[in-house]
Amino acid sequence: MNTAQKRELATLGGGCFWCVEAALLQLAGVESVVSGYAGGKTQNPDYHSVCSGRTDHAEVVEVRFNPDVIDYRTLLLAFFAIHDPTTPNRQGNDIGSQYRSVIFTHGDEQEKIAGEVIAQLTAEKVWPNPIVTAVSPAPTFWRAEDYHQNYYANNPHQGYCMAVVAPKAAKLRKVFAGRLKEG
Repeated sequence: MNTAQKRELATLGGGCFWCVEAALLQLAGVESVVSGYAGGKTQNPDYHSVCSGRTDHAEVVEVRFNPDVIDYRTLLLAFFAIHDPTTPNRQGNDIGSQYRSVIFTHGDEQEKIAGEVIAQLTAEKVWPNPIVTAVSPAPTFWRAEDYHQNYYANNPHQGYCMAVVAPKAAKLRKVFAGRLKEG
């Protein structure tokens, strides 16, 4: 296989998908981040139904990345750096099962690495409370409505973006300064 064509997917939920998308898009090797829904029981969910809590979907992002530039382990470490994986069904003021911390894996190797990263962060006592991030095989990914895609880039002065998304993106830039895209 030509390494220039090698790409992998990661599906991650860490609260509001706007935050995770905006932060991870900054990393070198991340080629695209699509906001969507996964892990629920409803076909073709929409934002309103997911926010109702009745569909059991999580807000997630599907990340397409080049593993020759950024490996899955580093991507997960960035993911854990930008959200609190110790709060079940919650990120800050965003409350509900759609905001749960979840890693949907694409294959046995991703499942193994996710377990190792969680064990490492637990051993390092990065958080005072236990990590509750669920790890399970990737279910169907449902792309969110167009207005959710690149939300932060398109709405940087919106209140939620300034108060919640911007600090998470800034934290990633600080913690992963050597791993950012140029420009």
